[in-house]
Parts: sequence; C-alpha cells; structure tokens
Amino acid sequence: MWNSSSMAQFLLLAFADRWELQLLHFWLFLAISLAALLANGLILSAVACDHHLHTPMGFFLLNLSLTDLGCICTTVPKAMHNSLQNTTTISYMGCAAQLFLLFFFMATEFYLLTIMCYDRYVAICKPLHYGTLLGSRACAHMAAAAWATGFLNALLHTANTFSLPLCQGNALGQFFCEIPHILKLSCSHSGYLREIGLIGVTACLSFSCFIFIVFSYVQIFRAVLRIPSQQGRHKAFSTCLPHLAVVSLFVSTATFAYLKPPSISSSSLDLVVSVLYSVVPPSLNPLIYNLRNQELRVAIRKMMTTCFLRSNKVHLFFCRTLIV
Repeated sequence: MWNSSSMAQFLLLAFADRWELQLLHFWLFLAISLAALLANGLILSAVACDHHLHTPMGFFLLNLSLTDLGCICTTVPKAMHNSLQNTTTISYMGCAAQLFLLFFFMATEFYLLTIMCYDRYVAICKPLHYGTLLGSRACAHMAAAAWATGFLNALLHTANTFSLPLCQGNALGQFFCEIPHILKLSCSHSGYLREIGLIGVTACLSFSCFIFIVFSYVQIFRAVLRIPSQQGRHKAFSTCLPHLAVVSLFVSTATFAYLKPPSISSSSLDLVVSVLYSVVPPSLNPLIYNLRNQELRVAIRKMMTTCFLRSNKVHLFFCRTLIV
C-alpha cells in the first residue's frame, strides 16, 4: 500500500510516446509561453507607465495579467522540462506546490473577471456613480478580496487533498497535478467526502459569481440598446466585448473539462481539454484585450516606439564612441 507521507513522486501523463513528438510539444509550449509572457508583460508595462490607463479597468487588467502569467508559469515549465528530458515525474512537494499555485491563480482570475464585470455594469448602467463606487480605495479592496479568497480556497483544497492517504499508486492521468486525479488515488472515504464538500462550496461560490456576471450583462445589454445613437451603442459594446470573450473562453473550457460526460472521456481528450483551459486562456486573454481596447493598443504602440527610439540612440552613441 502506498502512503502519501512516504511517497517521493508522482507520474504525470506524457504527451506522446515518441521522442520526436515530445520535442515537438516542447517547442510548441515554448512558443506559447514566450508569446504569453511577452503579451502579458506588455500589458503590465503599458498599464504601469501610461497615465491614461490608470483607471479601474486598467488596474483590474493589470491584476488579470498577473494571474495569467501565474497560470502559464505554474504548468508549462514543468511540462516543457519533462518533454525535453523524456520523463514524466514530479516530486511530491512539487506536485503540492503546482496544485496550490494553479488553483490560486485560476480562482483569483475568475473572481477578478467577476469584479471587472461589475466595473462594466457601473460604467454603463450607473455612470454618474462610477467615481464613487469604483474609487481607488474600493478597487484596491476588491482586488485584495479576490486574491485573498483565491489564496484561502487554494490553501484549503491543497491541505485537504495532500492529507489524504494514497493507496492506488502514483500515476496521475494529467500532465499537471490536479485535484480530481489525486482523489482517484485516495483510499480514505471520509477524506474523499470532505474534499468533495469543499469542492461543492467552491462550486457554489463560482456559480454565484457566474450568475452575477450573467445578470450584469443582461442589464448592460438592456442599457446599451436604449442608447439612441449607433456610435454610442458601438462604443459601449466595444468596452464590454473583450471582457465577455475572456469570460466565455474561461468558463466554457473549464466547464467542459470538469463536466464532460464520462462516456467520451479518454486520456488524449483529457490532455487536449486540460491544455484548453489551463494554457489557452492565459495566452489569448492579452490578444483579446489588445484587439478591442483602443487605449491599450495606443499605449503599447507608444511604449514600443519609445523603446525603439531609445535603443537607436544608444546604438548611435556606441557607434560614435567606437569611431572616435
């Protein structure tokens, strides 16, 4: 019988059996991670440096980029390492850390998306009260609540999951550590039920956030359709569509991953779905916001132009120095 206290490592699911395909997955993940790091880094720099983006939405977008970076950096580096080294192992403590960080960042991201929905609701439905309801202190408190709630949820789930005795081996049917796959290794009925109860509480909280998002967008669309000018309606919709697209991508991939019928479940499908909800949203979120947010596009373009001009000045300075 395996014991969780003496278990040294877990075995993750490999992307492929052949070494050539493992290398292909390595280069694919490298490209995705570099693109996500660059895009989110540009958003962080633009929001921090451009005073036009020092708004509640800019502040929440900065926090969202941090969670996206956290999600990418939690799962992708280990998957790349395993593909490059042709191995599938992860240490017991490494697995616990990965589960905690992924749950923390993903839960925080969903709470931040809920807060950003509230921001859009106030901006469109209650514009006269926007400055009062979404002042700098209120924004900081809401963001802190999202991070604290995500941290508490991740801590409770991780502590409870890794306190369970494991007796079904150490092979996880996933390329990263995830609660459902660790629960399959447990032989404690009471501990299993305790974790299911915690998952139920988290699911209720997440469902409440989802209902709030749906209700808010119903009110937003009703308010937008009452705007008399077509230009005004277009401007209002353009501020909401990026957030709605990000929420839809996040919720749809996560829902399918956890609620898909067992009859269509397979290791290859689970692998694809897990990539869709853990890697794809953090990579696409910056692109979605950049395509639809004019102020963000202008700020990034301005920042890149400034950096380019400065690099040219430095290059010319060194060339003149060498000539002299």
